[in-house]
Amino acid sequence: MSERHTVTSTLEFPYRRSLGPVMGGFMNALKDHKIMGIATPSGDVLCPPLEHDPRTGEGLGTDLVEVGPGGEVMSWAWVSSPTSRHPLSHPFAFALIKLDGASTSLVHAVDAGDIGVMHTGMRVLPRWKEEPAGLVTDIEAFVPEGGK
Repeated sequence: MSERHTVTSTLEFPYRRSLGPVMGGFMNALKDHKIMGIATPSGDVLCPPLEHDPRTGEGLGTDLVEVGPGGEVMSWAWVSSPTSRHPLSHPFAFALIKLDGASTSLVHAVDAGDIGVMHTGMRVLPRWKEEPAGLVTDIEAFVPEGGK
């Protein structure tokens, strides 16, 4: 009978991305506590914005439109034991959030305080960092509307 051994390893894929006018505009707007999307010819508003229409592959230009800041949780997963790589050091949810005026959802942390508060359909608002840097982490987390 052969022995079984377990090996634990970590794989990482660090990279840098240069931002063009669409993602650059999205990130720069976060400094002003604004969340931007981009309209498609079919009338959808994509947030986060994309450079090309996912249905047709056609370029969408660079004219961004403001969405949110509030939105609705479409789906979520609870993180009961965050690690140092998570955005929050206490239990929270990762959620798909469809911001007001957007047709698509973005993924972000929701600081609900307790799993019993989280639910699909709940309204959330962004909690902004005091000193924005033009990064998606300028939104520390979304929080329940009227709470935290």
